[in-house]
Amino acid sequence: MPTDCISYQNSGYFSSLMNDYLEKKTNLQSLYNRFPTLENFEAQIQEKQVNFNENDTHKRQILVSTLEKQYSKVETSVLTKQNIEALNNPNTFTVTTGHQLNLFSGPLYFLYKIISTINLTTELKAKYPTYNFVPIYWMATEDHDFEEINYFNFKGKKFRWNKESTGPVGRLSTEGLAEFLEVYTLELGSSTNAATLKKLFEDSYLNHDNLANATRFLANALFSAYGLVILDADNADLKRNFIPFVKEELLQKSSHKLVLETAEKLKEYTVQVNPREINLFYIEDDVRERIIFENDRYKVNHTKIEFSESEILSLLENHPEKFSPNVIMRPLYQEVILPNLCYIGGGGEIAYWLELKSFFAAAKVTFPILLLRNSVLLATEKQAKKADKLQLNWSDLFSKQANLVTTKTKELSDFPVDLTHLKIQLQKQFQELYDVANKTDESFLGAVKAQETKQIKGIENLEKRLLKAQKRKLSDILQRITELQNELFPNQSLQERQTNFSEFYLEFGENLISTLVKQLKPLDNKFDIIVL
Repeated sequence: MPTDCISYQNSGYFSSLMNDYLEKKTNLQSLYNRFPTLENFEAQIQEKQVNFNENDTHKRQILVSTLEKQYSKVETSVLTKQNIEALNNPNTFTVTTGHQLNLFSGPLYFLYKIISTINLTTELKAKYPTYNFVPIYWMATEDHDFEEINYFNFKGKKFRWNKESTGPVGRLSTEGLAEFLEVYTLELGSSTNAATLKKLFEDSYLNHDNLANATRFLANALFSAYGLVILDADNADLKRNFIPFVKEELLQKSSHKLVLETAEKLKEYTVQVNPREINLFYIEDDVRERIIFENDRYKVNHTKIEFSESEILSLLENHPEKFSPNVIMRPLYQEVILPNLCYIGGGGEIAYWLELKSFFAAAKVTFPILLLRNSVLLATEKQAKKADKLQLNWSDLFSKQANLVTTKTKELSDFPVDLTHLKIQLQKQFQELYDVANKTDESFLGAVKAQETKQIKGIENLEKRLLKAQKRKLSDILQRITELQNELFPNQSLQERQTNFSEFYLEFGENLISTLVKQLKPLDNKFDIIVL
């Protein structure tokens, strides 16, 4: 089985909202700015150039200065340094993806998000050579749900870092990870690639004092050769540019009304996020709690901290770093401080971005193009050969397991397991009885209907028993089929949402990332199957 792809819509793993977005259904077209095609970026560049450069000529200088400070102790590539410097140029734009600070990068799609971003900037440069395009990884350093990120899966085992955390995860100390790392590295073995992984994780997490710095080191080690720029937006200088929008949120609470109105347009789908009255957190080293408005006072939830209007506005002017945007405000913050053209994310992320366009319009900030990140199924040559031997195609393997087993049982049987033809014959025979029944008493018609229902039900029961018997007879080959599917879809879920990249790096080393970079086409909107 060669490297292949199937559409996202046919994979069975994407929501109806994402499928409709990819198909450009008319009911969603008012919720995004431009659909992600190479040609549509020309108008996006022009719009963002006017909106970003005219609003504040100092934004680029502050952005570059912040990045240079964040990279001051990081050994990075010439290309990444050039990309940071290029952000001073009004002809330079960004493509951004964001991701949580998952331990050891978390699931595989961490790679796919970043590679989608890198590859799109390459395509844009080829199409629009007079502009520069910089790939940005926005670290979600201000998130506070540590339980979402404190583990990863490796070869079917879950490795969890048990540590207390209440504040923003980016500021969380890495103290105590040495013991955790020691337990994990025992699983790696003694190969050259195992030694590389061990050193990478030790250098990332044992030589850096907090999770933000550790994650920056890790992502830089993996992707600096491709010019990736990593941004920690938990920064006072960057947030100073966002003060007017925070003030608007505190005083007018406009995002709540606008996002709720948009969510109403999405009521036929599952709404991804619901706005708060105030979509901001108060943030300190060990605190990230919602700001709520009660009895004319601004209060920090679950604390005794509270402010009058004048006090909280004074705090905002003097300490903007104490205000943290939530899931509704964070996208606006990103687009205010970056000359960004496109946001690349998973289905859940794109879903909540689709709730925000009217909010952006009210804030007079350009709404970015929204691109669904690449999705990938990685398979070894051995697994591909096994699939061929079992007469499986990729669409088969993407099926739900119960459906796959039933379909293959019917295909592999020497005789028809489906008894539909007998039901059709029976219905034809009963038609003659109906013709007679319609000429006599209604009570006889009822008896005919009851008898037909009983006999069809009997055939259906026999069909189920026949299928069950065939499954037993074919159990050996069906077991091999399900074992292969379970290898490729751990826990009957997408591999990219379960497996850590180290599992594949252990076998394929640096070729893993270079192969992905060569293969993935972010604008193709296809689920790639890559045989390594």
